[in-house]
This record gives sequence, structure tokens and C-alpha cells, in this order.
Amino acid sequence: MSQSVNLPEQGQSIDTLAQELSAIQQTSSKRIAILGSRHVPITHQKLIEMMSYALVLGGNRLTTSGATGTNFAAIRGAMRADPNLLTVILPQSLERQPRESRDQLEHVLHLVENSDNNHLSLGEASALCNREIISRCQQLICFAFHDSTTLLKTCEEAEELGKLVTLFYFD
Repeated sequence: MSQSVNLPEQGQSIDTLAQELSAIQQTSSKRIAILGSRHVPITHQKLIEMMSYALVLGGNRLTTSGATGTNFAAIRGAMRADPNLLTVILPQSLERQPRESRDQLEHVLHLVENSDNNHLSLGEASALCNREIISRCQQLICFAFHDSTTLLKTCEEAEELGKLVTLFYFD
């Protein structure tokens, strides 16, 4: 009787596969970060919202940032499921966020503002914020385009830190 063995995909190590298997088998709650592009079609936003809703209903702690698009959808889903399991970390102060984001963020129970970054460009502040977010999670779920430089760099940093990274491309 022969046994079939699936080899790792190109670029995947045995350690990465073991980590993925462990994550799939883990039944206890996890600390999951969801990050992604601001420019997301409404249908994709609905899917992200449903996914974050389901993750939080499953008892997982969700962390994201406060931008429109992906993060906005993740916040909506988590808030519907259980606001206590959501943490939003802003790259700058609440006042520096777009008006439509501020309206939603004012209802978030665990909101972290990084007012010290107000003097930085949004790109620089976002990179620092993303580092803080991945330092707090076990798994990163990211929605990006192939040219989303900051997000792709965040995914690389998360992998270097040994985090499980799931990356979805919009294009």
C-alpha cells in the first residue's frame, strides 16, 4: 500500500506547515489581527465583515486599525458579535481619522490612540501601528493588492516574528 505525501508549496518550510496545522487544530480562542487596504469593493467589505463576525463569535480576540475599507468592515463585524473582544489601534489620534471612521470608532470599547505619531506622515504612522498590531496577535489575516507596500511589508515582518499569516490579494 503506497502513501501519498504532499510536499510543501514553493517557499514554505516544514516549520511553517507545522505551524499552520497547529493553528487549524487549535480549538481555543486566538488573538487575530485583520489588516487591509482602504480601497475595497463593497462586496468584499461584506465578506470581511462576516468573517470577523464569525471569528469573534468563536471567542477569538480581534485587533485591527481604524482605516476605512478592510479595517472598517472588520470593526463592524466584531462590534456586532462582541465589542469586548475587539481592540482597535489607531496610527495617530482619533481626531486625525476621517469623519466616517470617527463616528464608528467612538463606540469601540478598547481603542488605542497613538497621538505621539501625529507629526508623522500617515504611511509612517501606519507602519508603526501595524507593527504594534502584529506584536499583539498570534495570526495575521491581511487583504491587499500586489502593490500595497506597507501591508506586504507588515506581512513579511509578521512572518519573521513567527506569526501565522494569511494573505488575500484583491487583484
